[in-house]
Amino acid sequence: MSSMYQVLGIAPEVEAFCEQILEDLKERFQSIDSIAEYNQCKVIAAMQKERVDASCFAGSTGYGYNDAGRDTLERVYAACFQTETALVRPQITCGTHALAVALSANLLPGDELLSPAGKPYDTLEEVIGIRESPCSLKEYGVSYRQVDLLEGGSFDYENIRKAINEKTKLITIQRSKGYQMRPTFSVEKIGELIAFVKEIKPDVICMVDNCYGEFVEKLEPSNVGADMIVGSLIKNPGGGLAPVGGYICGTQACIDRCAYRLSAPGLGQEVGASLDLMRSLYQGFFLSPNVVAGALKGAIFAANVYEKLGFRVIPNSLESRHDIIQAVELGTAEGVIAFCEGIQAAAPVDSYVKPVPYAMPGYNCDVIMAAGAFVQGSSIELSADGPIRPPYSVYFQGGLTWFHAKFGIMMSLQKLYEKNLVEIKM
Repeated sequence: MSSMYQVLGIAPEVEAFCEQILEDLKERFQSIDSIAEYNQCKVIAAMQKERVDASCFAGSTGYGYNDAGRDTLERVYAACFQTETALVRPQITCGTHALAVALSANLLPGDELLSPAGKPYDTLEEVIGIRESPCSLKEYGVSYRQVDLLEGGSFDYENIRKAINEKTKLITIQRSKGYQMRPTFSVEKIGELIAFVKEIKPDVICMVDNCYGEFVEKLEPSNVGADMIVGSLIKNPGGGLAPVGGYICGTQACIDRCAYRLSAPGLGQEVGASLDLMRSLYQGFFLSPNVVAGALKGAIFAANVYEKLGFRVIPNSLESRHDIIQAVELGTAEGVIAFCEGIQAAAPVDSYVKPVPYAMPGYNCDVIMAAGAFVQGSSIELSADGPIRPPYSVYFQGGLTWFHAKFGIMMSLQKLYEKNLVEIKM
């Protein structure tokens, strides 16, 4: 492979450094494959249970009445994630949209939203009203409270108990770290939190932002008490084939309201044309466990590479994994930019483009994003991004194959090496 990597621009010393690290990861990768095999069987079982056949791949137009493929896919998601029902629609534009639908559908004026995991992801700040925005929950009379995590990233149960009151209607738990240097929560930890808050207030709705976490573990938050789990189809469950969409799985009562919010009261899940997307949505979901396994291997490889170079990484090289994201604290804006340039240069699409920081909608600072993807913004494909602010961390994720994830990490190191931002010692 050396000659091929050199053709692609990888210096021999970068390749040698990376290959040396891979020697110690074989056992770890076998464990990932074991989880992927389990989850693959789980998806197959759901598809077989719902009797998926070729007619499910036919699209619909207009109102989308009697769209059997769309309705079957929603039953497949519900069966796989073991929920009462599911809303899986191309009309959901992104993960933030799915979360906004779930929140606005289940919170009424006078209710309070509680985040026991500290500050939510940047794009939710305007949804909630932390940053003023038209049509925010705050504008419609929903109040918000958060309990910051303890030092080290664990839940502050004492203050969570104090924060829950008669107005607390919904608790939102962000599984992944977002743009924070904190641990991702395991399904086990999420289950413990849900049990704790349900004991205090049994009727509270517990919603989990499941983005980047699907199929990383054998269980999902819906298996440990979550009333709703929410995610994007251009992340894990779309398998790189879904061109758009999002999902909300959960209780019948919660999902009925979500469907009314997405379409209109009285219409709900009865409308929503699937166009010609159904084959991609089914096939992407089928491939997802294997795609996620490749992305996980890439994340672990990245952690080992950059930890050995002296950078702070979360999770570290030995910790268990609960999502596909690898955070690397590079310490400078130049480092973040160089890393992203490497990921872009490793892409099959737009590899000649140089990513630059810019003011993205929904963020409060410039953000750089590298993703030479087949689907715009698809972060299950090889991608990296980060806000240009201290501590100057980059967040790497994705890779439709392990080999592409590996090459992306090697190229990120190559760019840092070219700019004299790292020193490689064998």
